[in-house]
Amino acid sequence: MVVESTITCPSCRHQAVETMPTDACLFFYACTGCGEELRPLKGDCCVFCPFGSVPCPPIPAARLKVS
Repeated sequence: MVVESTITCPSCRHQAVETMPTDACLFFYACTGCGEELRPLKGDCCVFCPFGSVPCPPIPAARLKVS
């Protein structure tokens, strides 16, 4: 399971590699470039879903359980 994701800020396009929690969702993230507070988009469980380079850990884990 991949636990690192590159978050891209939609405002300033700054990118940062972050470690995703495997047991919780991250609802808020402050961009390290411009300081904007990122929040999940409607229908997303965490900030990694819309702004990260890989799905958050609960998404792949759910897919494994279904298979």
